[in-house]
Amino acid sequence: MKKFKIILLAFFCMGAAMCVRAQTKDYYPGKWNVIVLGTPNGDAKMILVIDRKDGKLSGTVQDSTGKETAKITRMDEKDKTVAIAFISQGYDVSLTLEPVDEDHVKGALMGMFEAKGIRKKEN
Repeated sequence: MKKFKIILLAFFCMGAAMCVRAQTKDYYPGKWNVIVLGTPNGDAKMILVIDRKDGKLSGTVQDSTGKETAKITRMDEKDKTVAIAFISQGYDVSLTLEPVDEDHVKGALMGMFEAKGIRKKEN
């Protein structure tokens, strides 16, 4: 009976671990309102539209009015952090983001400018 309980507990723990991993994998898809603070041109606002296709993240960058301004050229996930690359005004730009809580992210643009984001809720 004791072995049965141990085996049952082991299966339960494995199942819980798989569920937790599945939830963290889909953290970034959706729309994110992101503000980059203190750039030479002032605070920059953008919307990141992120999708997961065939297990990989992809997406676009939009301005604050919703007009697409760039396609995301690369997205690398490592643990909870995502590194996003896109071209803006002819320059290769990198943005790193990491979760703060369920609906907020923080990070840096080009490793220099603080970035904050909030998940955009769809009606």
